[in-house]
Parts: sequence; structure tokens; C-alpha cells
Amino acid sequence: MKKIGITGGIGVGKSTASAVFKLLGIPVYDADTRAKWLMSNDEILVQSVKNTFGEEAYVNGILNNQYLASIVFSDPVKVETLNKLVHPRVGEDFKNWTAQQYNVPYVLKEAALLYEANSWKELDKIIVVTAPLELRINRVLKRDPHRDRQQVLDIIQRQMPEEEKISKADFCLYNNEETSLIQQIIDIHNQLIA
Repeated sequence: MKKIGITGGIGVGKSTASAVFKLLGIPVYDADTRAKWLMSNDEILVQSVKNTFGEEAYVNGILNNQYLASIVFSDPVKVETLNKLVHPRVGEDFKNWTAQQYNVPYVLKEAALLYEANSWKELDKIIVVTAPLELRINRVLKRDPHRDRQQVLDIIQRQMPEEEKISKADFCLYNNEETSLIQQIIDIHNQLIA
């Protein structure tokens, strides 16, 4: 069974593309959602976070997102430290999940930080979803009304540049609302099952 990654920056439409693959019968592992779940439910990861960032990282056994965000996200070194705790556990969880998938030609791993976390190395092919900058900003502002334009731009600036992701990709989905995203996905799907 092939393992295919799907990635792209904020607002490009990774989740939309993944939903279309699901409709085609392809199991999708959402790494970002699973990472959040693991941070509250994986005993090894919970203990590592407590050891590294203090017992205050959890309140009554529940991840204290506000506390963790306040001490981690303004410090690139602490972000890297947290990622080094989380990414290996997500990788292990993905392996276990993949082992439970049967009778499918491939599985899809959706992850915003596929290249940054080096998890792309464990995958057979990579799909990058891309979209024009203004469209991405508008999508995020519509989806996340608590953010403003500058916050979205700051997030985009911290992510790997689109051009670099595209240059490393095996396939590219242009989610620009001009070209049919569904047809592009069907074309890639047909190549992957060939």
C-alpha cells in the first residue's frame, strides 16, 4: 500500500482536497488533528510535555493550550522543542493507523508541516496544494474570524515558502477557484492507482 502525503500552507485548501480523496474511498490521516488528540491522550507525549514545559501544561489531565501557547509560540527554540516531542509520536500513530487500513491502493497523510517535520521521507509521493496569496488570506479570515490579516501573513511567513514546497512535490493541486480541483484530484488518483 502506498503512503501519500498532502501538504500546503495555511488557507490553500488541504482539508477540502482531502475530503475529495475521502469521497474516492481513500483513507485520510489528519496529522494536525491527531497531534492535538495525542497531546492529551498519549501517555508518553503527555509526560514529555510536562517534563519539558512544567506540570502547568495540563490542568486536571487536560492540555492547557493557553499556557502552552503563551510560553512556546513566541520562542522559536521552544516551538522546535515542542515539535521534537510531538512529531515522533504522530509518526508512530500514523504507522499504527496505516497498519489498520485494508483493501485500499493508498492512504493519504494530511499535514501542514510535512516537510518541516521531515515526515515526507516516510512517504512514497507528495501532493502539494497551492493557491494565490490573497485567496489564502481571505479563506483564513472567513474561516477564523478571530484572526486579522497581519496574523495570517505572519503565519504564512513562518511556513516554508510555497515555491519550495512545489519544487519538492510529485503532484501539485492548484486550488485557485479557476481550475477544477475535483478534476485535478481525479487525475492524480488515477495515476496513483495505475
